[in-house]
Amino acid sequence: MDMLLIITILVVIFALGFDFINGFHDTANAIATSVSTRALKPRVAVMMAAVMNFVGAITFVGVAKAIASDIVDPFSLNGFEGDTTGSIVILAALCSAITWNLLTWYYGIPSSSSHTLIGSIAGAAIASAGFGILNYEGFLKILQALIFSPIIALVIGFSMMKLFKFLFKNFSLYSTNKGFRLVQIATAAIQSFTHGTNDAQKAMGIITMALIAANMQSGDEVQDWVRVACALAMGLGTAVGGYKIIKTVGGKIMKIRPVNGVAADLSSASIIFGATLIHLPVSTTHVISSAIMGVGAAQRVKGVNWAIARKIVLTWFITMPISAVMAGVFFLLLNLIF
Repeated sequence: MDMLLIITILVVIFALGFDFINGFHDTANAIATSVSTRALKPRVAVMMAAVMNFVGAITFVGVAKAIASDIVDPFSLNGFEGDTTGSIVILAALCSAITWNLLTWYYGIPSSSSHTLIGSIAGAAIASAGFGILNYEGFLKILQALIFSPIIALVIGFSMMKLFKFLFKNFSLYSTNKGFRLVQIATAAIQSFTHGTNDAQKAMGIITMALIAANMQSGDEVQDWVRVACALAMGLGTAVGGYKIIKTVGGKIMKIRPVNGVAADLSSASIIFGATLIHLPVSTTHVISSAIMGVGAAQRVKGVNWAIARKIVLTWFITMPISAVMAGVFFLLLNLIF
């Protein structure tokens, strides 16, 4: 069998594996608040999230195209017909991203699958052809989205909670919590849908990038089989569940009540879906965690566990550079193998 074809098949398998891991790693964030407030039982929440993730994943493709072409031009990865360099770059990026996701999942740290994937693509490409290979205009646009989206989520979460406190100040705590617990079922579904519209597309973009690098397609259109396969992989990953991340996001940042959960869900879902509409990948982990912090600060600043928040923020900063270095190492190792 042709070596280029073998590597491309491996890329598809690893990309679907990344999407599967993303399902139980990142989707936990989408349902963490509804589980922690007991609006939904964990098993029900996970299955609902799996379905909504699948629906969201097959609905949009703009983010997939951004991943496929905005970080590195996939048409420039190979030097000649049959060259496997571009495919090895993508495989190395996936190895790095999967490794980091599994490490952070094991330790219950809500790190960003978006950061690790984007950092890994950049790192492997740089190891292959130097810094000139990067598409700086597209790369910087993605970086700006990753940096500013959590800040916006923090502000909107704070504002949303302040608004809820004003609107429901004359209602009893019992009736408010009971009503918002029901609303949380809907907001958790919306949150899972928006997660699918953004996160599942990242694996679609990677596979599309690999097909271009292997000269198996000439444009950046996402093929139907790629959309369905990635949507299924994320849905199945979600069904497996990610209770370690749920525990951190849903309980350790702050004590979450139903009204807090609704405010956080609506804030983060609006940011994620807005980014999807303008074809920008964002970190659902960062956005959801930041929205929860904003909601907590609006409720009571001291009620937020800032030690956990600092740990999460530190992970945000180190994920991309560590992933880039790991991807560079994986590229060198895979180059020796292939």
